Amino acid sequence: MVANRIQEAAAMRTIIRDSKAMWFRLLPPRLRGDHSLIMSRLFRETTPLLEIEEAVVVRGLVKRYGELVAVAGIDFAVARGELFGLLGPNGAGKTSTMRMLYGGSSPTEGRLEVLGLDVASHRREVKMRLGVVPQETNLDQDLLVRQNLLVHGRFYGLARQEREDRADELLDFFQLRDKANAPVETISGGMKRRLLIARALMSRPEVLVIDEPTTGLDPQARHLLWGRLRELRDRGVTMILSTHYMDEAERLCDRLVILDRGKILAEGTPRELIEMEIGRQVLEIELAGPEREGAAALARDAGAGVERSDRGLLCYARDAEALLHHLRTRGVAPLQAHLRMATLEDVFLRLTGRSLVEG
Repeated sequence: MVANRIQEAAAMRTIIRDSKAMWFRLLPPRLRGDHSLIMSRLFRETTPLLEIEEAVVVRGLVKRYGELVAVAGIDFAVARGELFGLLGPNGAGKTSTMRMLYGGSSPTEGRLEVLGLDVASHRREVKMRLGVVPQETNLDQDLLVRQNLLVHGRFYGLARQEREDRADELLDFFQLRDKANAPVETISGGMKRRLLIARALMSRPEVLVIDEPTTGLDPQARHLLWGRLRELRDRGVTMILSTHYMDEAERLCDRLVILDRGKILAEGTPRELIEMEIGRQVLEIELAGPEREGAAALARDAGAGVERSDRGLLCYARDAEALLHHLRTRGVAPLQAHLRMATLEDVFLRLTGRSLVEG
């Protein structure tokens, strides 16, 4: 029953995505710059009519710390069984949003519902139905690995046998069985991140909230953790994660919002955002200074989006090779040219004029 509802929701999200892409193609070029906000608003308003069950609903959410506005009136919804991402640089408002989601701090303004409950008035009940993985490692250093899970299970009222069975199940799932009786301080950073997620799953939460899951991990540890998160998603676990790694968001998220300075810049699936904002490919060309203006004008005339880089231009197109040929036949002689597939990093650069790392 649950699996069927998740599949139905996924199918409906595909219909929404395809419809958004169709409407984008019908927009006149002069209107496409604002299409993300237009489409997000249009389909947020029509989504309730499609009866997709929502695990989280955020409307007009604001968080202020004195004069600093960390979150500036954002709106999004997360369907059950979905892996939803908050992508943005440090300081974008991701952690502030996550803390409000699980009741760690109170919104200054706005409405926040989790599993149909208003977080402001049902904070304790919401906390008991969520699993939370904070950015910082807050494991109990005085306990062994398995003991961290058992104590957490006891806090949530699990019976002794259930605690032990659940702990063993999660140790196996996260490949920590051989470290079950090791002191927490002796295991690696990647193992600690996996243990944090295992601990959050002890109570079988209905929604798992993960803040920056792989920050500070080496590539091997990141890929192992990604694999576990994908498997949880395939099992129907609803997850919300924040990250500043565009490759992480692109690999894991069913849908995401791009946040910057407390505001949502765009919303959709990774592929949808890339297609709508960039096109499929990127042409990076290095040019002598005097040639850049002329080359940029020619690329724009050919329908490409153009951004300046340190040494030349970034041109966004559906067929970068054809664009390069077009420029060369019109006298543009790049010092170097590189063709590659577009990424979410390009989307962020296109929307903000800077990279996620710079942000």
